[in-house]
Amino acid sequence: MLEITSCNALASIQDLGRYGWRRYGVGHAGAMDTLALKAGNILLNNEENAAAIEIALGGLSLKFDRDMPFCITGAIYEAFLDDEPVHSYWRYSAKRGQTLRLVRAVHGMYGYLCVDGGVDVPEILGAKATDLKAQFGGFHGRSLQKGDKLGVLGDTGSLKKVGIAPIALTNRIHALPSSEYGQFNRNAHFRFWQNGWTLQSDSNRMGYRFGGGVLERAKNVEMLSHAVQFGTVQVPPSGQPIILMADTQTTGGYPKIATVAAGDLGRLAQIRFGSKVFFKIATPQEAQKLKKRNRAYLNQIRQIAEVKS
Repeated sequence: MLEITSCNALASIQDLGRYGWRRYGVGHAGAMDTLALKAGNILLNNEENAAAIEIALGGLSLKFDRDMPFCITGAIYEAFLDDEPVHSYWRYSAKRGQTLRLVRAVHGMYGYLCVDGGVDVPEILGAKATDLKAQFGGFHGRSLQKGDKLGVLGDTGSLKKVGIAPIALTNRIHALPSSEYGQFNRNAHFRFWQNGWTLQSDSNRMGYRFGGGVLERAKNVEMLSHAVQFGTVQVPPSGQPIILMADTQTTGGYPKIATVAAGDLGRLAQIRFGSKVFFKIATPQEAQKLKKRNRAYLNQIRQIAEVKS
């Protein structure tokens, strides 16, 4: 059992999200940085999809009611187990009664607290992820707060301490031109790929809003609402792009100028408010290489975790 003793961040239970329900209007939800979530779970010898606590920027403290292995991945956090520093991307074993404090994210946006076996919450529509807008899944369909008590599936008392290299974060994000790319004029094409785009503070798990220029269409064509997904780059009438994130709606009517490569979605999620992103055009083949790069990284972690257990 984990008891939340303080929370001043948006924290929720997330796994890899729901698949097969978007045609019914049910969102995907799930972790903003799936690569970081998988890395943490593999480090603990969990299933990649095990549910964890996702924390955005702020602080959270919790108490362990028994011995329990854990690790923090994603954002690099200033953290302490009682008074001892805890480093992100290292596997630790807490003792019964100890308190873990995640003070603040010092690099990156979304941190993942993974525990042995994963957090034990009911599975709804094939996932344990919290859909914060629809208010279902996770822990009673809401973000975590002080006093919440979370069950844990694992029964391993301890694992050897071991660390892995953090995922390399970058502000250069690969993207592919989308189906309405031709509706934008040449200046818009040039600006999108050459400008630095600043992440706005009103961004959230549904969408990342960017400032830094105006993307103009060659002609205004009214569009019917159509399917969108995590990574779609929409351009509303303001001309400033919005990238749809893990909690995105299932359909939208704005034209799409690009789609972020799936292999770089986690890196995009870790961009902090006020930071700039530069988009780099990618071919489908290059996008596939990014996914293979991520898989190779996870395989390395798996080898280390199994050998050191």
